Amino acid sequence: MQRSRFAWWPLHRGRSLLSRESGAVLFRGLRINLTLWYCGVMAAALVLFSVALYLSTQHFLIPPIEDDTARHAHAHLTQLLAGSPTACPSFRPPGQFGPPPGQGFVMSEMIACFDQNGNLLSDTTGLPTAFLSNNLAKTALQTGQPADDVVNAGGTYGQTYRYALVVPNSSGNGNVSVIVAGESIQSQENALSVLLKLLLAFGGVALLGAGLGGLFLSNRALAPARLAWTNQQRFIADAAHELRTPLTLLRADAEVLLRSHGQLEEEDAMLLEDIVAETNHMSKLASNLLTLARLDNSVSHREHEVVNLAEIARAGARRIQALADQAEITIQLTSNEAILVIGDPVLLEQAVLALLDNAIKYNRHGGQVTVRTAIQQGQALLEVCDTGIGIAAEDLSHLGERFYRVDKARSRQAGGTGLGLSIARGIAAAHGGSLTLTSIPDQGTTATLLLPLAQATRSEREHDMPGSVPSLTDRRG
Repeated sequence: MQRSRFAWWPLHRGRSLLSRESGAVLFRGLRINLTLWYCGVMAAALVLFSVALYLSTQHFLIPPIEDDTARHAHAHLTQLLAGSPTACPSFRPPGQFGPPPGQGFVMSEMIACFDQNGNLLSDTTGLPTAFLSNNLAKTALQTGQPADDVVNAGGTYGQTYRYALVVPNSSGNGNVSVIVAGESIQSQENALSVLLKLLLAFGGVALLGAGLGGLFLSNRALAPARLAWTNQQRFIADAAHELRTPLTLLRADAEVLLRSHGQLEEEDAMLLEDIVAETNHMSKLASNLLTLARLDNSVSHREHEVVNLAEIARAGARRIQALADQAEITIQLTSNEAILVIGDPVLLEQAVLALLDNAIKYNRHGGQVTVRTAIQQGQALLEVCDTGIGIAAEDLSHLGERFYRVDKARSRQAGGTGLGLSIARGIAAAHGGSLTLTSIPDQGTTATLLLPLAQATRSEREHDMPGSVPSLTDRRG
């Protein structure tokens, strides 16, 4: 197996810049979630405030125009009922519209009269075509009630509010059946448009500020949790490290006593065997906890070398062959080429052993485990397939959680601690890769480990690895 140190590894260098503290990935996710929640709450508050402000402004700008137009139409209806010949004028010079002087809006009068068939009666010179449309008059005639709408009159009028008032049939005022009054609301619409743009602009700035403020506040809020996490990881690592020596001594003492088991009572010998088994279990648990603590501590030193993933798989299969032989399980390797990755060979082999250990423990007697390495879509792939009992769909998503075991009784009997897949997934993440599991109950489980391929230029290979693996080529993916 060819190995060489690559100090220039960009993945490792980039990760070291992003992960300067213990639990960096965990707290980065929490920080992002807290910031998103903060921005979400701020966005909801801004939307509610903006909608309330916009609707309030619209209420104070538009309804007065509508009321003035309605009063204007009623005033002309009163003139029509009184027999005034000017009840249906076509177009008048700008004058007072609506309330008494100083309280209304100065504008050109827009009045049109329609007969009972919706035909225009009055002289319409100078009035916009959209205002003279008879659709509103017909609507009022059909319902017998006042009707209103907004049309785009164009020119200097723009958006125009129209109000149609039905003339009573008993009024005896010729053919006039509907009086339509109108008033431009373009200035009010322009004011609302400006307000909307200002709300969007200030809202965007406020959300940006909320995001920056959320990051600052989340950092401050997570500081105690980060300290507690660091202390916890340090305690776990220290405790696991300190437990390994007394557990080793306890197991050694028990094994020494078992050598003279012929002089011991049967019950004492069984107790010593239990002590050896439990110390083995506790030693494995302490080692796993120490490994997880070191994986969580992203600033811990790791060796990064160019390693052949296929050779790692073969080495793991050799080491676990004895366990497979006990269960009469066949291990089949399918790897025909060198697949080079950059990482810690010890950790990678530990991940492979964890996957093989699970594949054997939860396999059927006389089953098979297939280990396949290949290059898939520009990544290094290691796949461990077994013909075991499989995993139910409800349990599959929880695999990889620490101390989670599907069958606790069987896992305990087989010596499992529920940390193997957690360690393998942590090792994959530490190398910029991923671990996924797929399973079919009663048919088997497949664990897929994906890692980035080693990438190097020809000159770097010749400089850093003279005379080494000739198959290390530039792979882009």
